[in-house]
Formats: sequence, C-alpha cells, structure tokens
Amino acid sequence: MKIALIGYGKMGHMIEQIARDRGHEIVSIIDVDNIEDFDSPAFASADVAIEFTNPTAAFGNYQRAFAHNVKVVSGSTGWMQDHKADVEKMCSEGGQTLFWASNFSIGVAIFSAVNRYLAKIMNGFPQYDVEMEEVHHVHKLDAPSGTAITLAEDIIDRLDRKDKWIKGFQHAADGTESGSNKVAPDELPIASIRRDEVPGIHSISYDSEADKITITHDAHSRKGFALGAVLAAEYTKDHSGLLTTSDLFRF
Repeated sequence: MKIALIGYGKMGHMIEQIARDRGHEIVSIIDVDNIEDFDSPAFASADVAIEFTNPTAAFGNYQRAFAHNVKVVSGSTGWMQDHKADVEKMCSEGGQTLFWASNFSIGVAIFSAVNRYLAKIMNGFPQYDVEMEEVHHVHKLDAPSGTAITLAEDIIDRLDRKDKWIKGFQHAADGTESGSNKVAPDELPIASIRRDEVPGIHSISYDSEADKITITHDAHSRKGFALGAVLAAEYTKDHSGLLTTSDLFRF
C-alpha cells in the first residue's frame, strides 16, 4: 500500500517505521515546511494519508487531501467543534473518506468497550458517582484530551443520570491549577493534568460511601497509537465514508 504522511513529528516517525516494517511504501511526507507537496504527483498517488498534526491544521489538511481524492486516517483532535458537520458532509455527499479516532491504540479500544459496558450497568447503582482524569505530556495543546471526551460521551450516552461532561480540575504544563471536580449531579467532570513526557493515562472512577471502582488505561509509549493508525490505514484502503475504531475493532 502507498502511504502519505501528514505531520512528521514523533508520531509521524514511529508510523513511518511501523508502516515500512509491515511492507508499505511511504510515497510522500508533508510537514509545516513543505505544504506545497499536497499538490505533488507523489501525494496524489497515495492510497491513504495518515495525518497527525494539531487542532488548527487538521481540517485544512483533510481538505487538501480530499482535493486529490486521497483517503485520510487522522488522530488529530480539537477540531470537531468547528468542523465536524463539514467533514461529515464531505464524506456523505462528497464521496470522501476519513477514518478518525481520538486514539488508535488497541488497548484503548478494549478499554472503551469496558467503559461502555460499565456505564450501562451502573444505571442500577445510583449510589456511585463518576468522574474522569486524563494525564498527558506538557506538549499536548488540547484539554481534555480527545480520548477523554470520547470516553465521556460514551458514558453520557449510557448512564441516565449524566447529561454532559464539563472541565474539572486542571493542572497546566506551567504548573498553574484551576477548576474543580465538584459539579452538578448531572455533570461528568474531566480532570486534566499536563506533566513531564507522559504518553497518556485515562482513568474513570465510580465512587460511593462504601467503595470506589476505577478502570485505567496507561500507555507506555506512542507505539500502540502508531500501530493502530497503520492498521486503520490498511482497513481504510478498502472501505469508504466516515470511519472510526468501532468499524475496525468490533466488540
């Protein structure tokens, strides 16, 4: 398979290595200093582009890739609030393909399935209140993380007593702290902590007077994310439309 890389930071380098190890060809690498290569024959020849950039660049990258009918796999977060409807229209009416996930880790896919099941059964146990915490490296720009938001939305869809998520306690990269996990009964707080070079930790806790239940996913490195992105690209090559991890991993 021919793969283009959009974004060539730590994730891009790791994706490149795994893709080559799995027998794929990297035909184009685009970063901030060569945006004009979107219009190159090499980029247009790609079966799939794998995009890991940032909230401000992601949507424009999708548009540039779609202009050449190149399918996109993306792990960029923070863009959906402004552009979700636009992307859905491009895929449903414009015939384009985007496989988007807030997290491509196989472990997170399993963790997410456990989270959905736990939220559903907790409807029968109103004495437990739920809150979330995510911890990431100091370079991560968005808070809460895209993964945390996805997990929270899965809880809200299944736990009747929660209507929305809200930012809880915040510990910023510069050490400043703000916010609180004390929220209204129908709100789900997400605490966000930026610390050192942590790849990503997500915890969901159900607390009662009697005890506390916590489930946690702790990423040891970015390798799991990179492998999942390449697996998603392999899937996307033969599928179309707006895709996500529930299409790739069927639990």
